[in-house]
Amino acid sequence: MTPPGEVLLSEEQLQQRVQELGAEICRDYQGKEPLLVGILKGAAVFLVDLMRAVDLPLSIDFMAVSSYGAATESSGVVRILKDLETPIQGRDVILVEDIVDSGLTIAYVLDMLRRRGPASLKVCALLVKEKAANAGLTTDYVGFTIPDKFVVGYGLDQNERYRNLPYLGLFAS
Repeated sequence: MTPPGEVLLSEEQLQQRVQELGAEICRDYQGKEPLLVGILKGAAVFLVDLMRAVDLPLSIDFMAVSSYGAATESSGVVRILKDLETPIQGRDVILVEDIVDSGLTIAYVLDMLRRRGPASLKVCALLVKEKAANAGLTTDYVGFTIPDKFVVGYGLDQNERYRNLPYLGLFAS
């Protein structure tokens, strides 16, 4: 597959940071059994690598949420396409997201999940765009803060393409 643009983060950089995030989660959740909730489809690759880096008993579940469609910028409208199958009341939940862009989607999902009564609810995002970081959005575990550019690879796509790249690249349209 032809790379879509310049490499922003290499496969090695991604894997090293995922291991570090796994170690942080192990430290913070020692003696607990967290539920990792991945946001499909983009966070699937990250969640799989992250769960292998967490040396604790854990469970996983997925939600499918849409705010992009085929566009390269969030539409501002959040839709739940697939909800959780696992009840989260009283559970320690870590919401695993591929990228926090505007923060709208993650805020919507967090609000919805809080109403379900988890014991704790934290966010682990592989990527946080600078504009979201500067807006004061709280993300408990952050892989990388990146420029406000459209990126693909490592699960992130452009119209369902490039998810299978092992690195993260800037999308050159």
